[in-house]
Amino acid sequence: MKRFLHTKKIYFAFFSILSFMLGQSYLAFASEDRAQSFINNTINTINSYWGSFLFWNGHPLKLPLILVIMAFGGVFFTFRYWFVNLTLFKHALEIVSGKYDKKEDQGEITHFQALTSALSATVGLGNIAGVAVAISLGGPGAVFWLWIVAFFGMSMKFSSCTFAQLHRILHSDGKVLGGPMVYLDQGFKSQLPNLHFLGKFFAVLFATFTIGASLGGGNMFQGNQTFEILVSQFPSLENTNWIVGIVLAVLVGIVIIGGIQRIGDVTSRLVPFMCGFYCLGCLMIIISNVELVPHLLGQIFYQAFSPDAMWAGGFIGVLTQGVKRASFSNEAGLGSAAIAHAAAKTDKPIREGLVAMLEPFIDTHLVCTMTALSILITNAHLEPALAGKGAAITAQAFSSLGSFMPMLLALATAIFAYSTMISWSYYGEKGCEYLFGRSSIPYYQVVYVFCVVLGPVASLENVIEFSDLMLLSMAFPNIIGMVFLSKKIKSLLEEYKNERKLTGP
Repeated sequence: MKRFLHTKKIYFAFFSILSFMLGQSYLAFASEDRAQSFINNTINTINSYWGSFLFWNGHPLKLPLILVIMAFGGVFFTFRYWFVNLTLFKHALEIVSGKYDKKEDQGEITHFQALTSALSATVGLGNIAGVAVAISLGGPGAVFWLWIVAFFGMSMKFSSCTFAQLHRILHSDGKVLGGPMVYLDQGFKSQLPNLHFLGKFFAVLFATFTIGASLGGGNMFQGNQTFEILVSQFPSLENTNWIVGIVLAVLVGIVIIGGIQRIGDVTSRLVPFMCGFYCLGCLMIIISNVELVPHLLGQIFYQAFSPDAMWAGGFIGVLTQGVKRASFSNEAGLGSAAIAHAAAKTDKPIREGLVAMLEPFIDTHLVCTMTALSILITNAHLEPALAGKGAAITAQAFSSLGSFMPMLLALATAIFAYSTMISWSYYGEKGCEYLFGRSSIPYYQVVYVFCVVLGPVASLENVIEFSDLMLLSMAFPNIIGMVFLSKKIKSLLEEYKNERKLTGP
């Protein structure tokens, strides 16, 4: 009975906010300029204050503080776990295949569903739009840093998702609360009790940033880019940003009410199909121009270290674009994917970490590289009218395959954005649950659905900056906290490898 009443409250809240949005959208049409101005000014204010700290704007070399943290974290964990991203890569593929799945293991979803749920939050606009933005602002050399960040990021993701399985809260109804906010709190409490206050501080900080990131990069950015690419292919939609936002909000709300099991079920169907379509399109462009690939790969390496880029600000600018877009795309080091992987069914935390380790490889080394080559082959990033318009640049590259392909890409982008929205709603939901308890989830869902509407309305520049700030901020408490706790994962990894030697693969 209680569960039924709780469900009724959720649906009541959901449909109440939809009714409110419909009413507000009517008023917005009458004063659209004023509404959009207010939204953009609010986001811009947040960006200016927090961005000055996160990116050290006053530094003479414009060296971002977050760049130092993420670069250190990636290198540290890769050496700490002695290149687990290489030595156990094949074993990770075996785990995803379902070879070690057991129905009796505690959790809500399978290894594969956890992987697709996390990938649905990464494979998508980060690949379609993010790579295009990186090349547009940082040149081909930014792609090299995408690769480097992803390589070292595999070890960070392994660490984070192993911790998420090691420290997770299993509720009596089978629901799971896990992720950096839980393992930072419980990990410090069990391993470094004298520093528990620090772990608690990191946990609260991470949960707060996660909520902000879910509303920014996981929500508004997705809607913003979806509307941009839809309008570029269907000009008749130009003045329908509020309507597009409301339609997306309805579709998102229908799924997120069902929790991670429904999210995992939807994404395990959507993600493989859409990835297949997108990659096929990229491969068609690449194969038809395969003679250009060696030269373009050379340009990527050359421009990453070119003499011109070494001058003050130039090299750091290219590097920064690569790190920002890679982090937005594969989320390595941010700890977001650990929230989804905490819900996976397994009795071996190390196994889930190994599954998660595949995400940066799939997302960046495979999908992002195909995107980059497609854009560079077609020179779509050099179109003056498309400067800074990430999704539109990729659509221009796809137009080389025929006039109908950008339209199909527009529809694929909308589906990618949709899958990302529903996955990120779960991440923010768990941040809310940690801070305010499970009773806060319906209220968060209402706010989340409302922000879906705002995405197509806000300006692209403000939305991208806000998304970057919130997403990259998550890395601070997560990476620093994991460095303190890494001894535990190191011992578990050695134990797991020794066990495999005894019992066989």
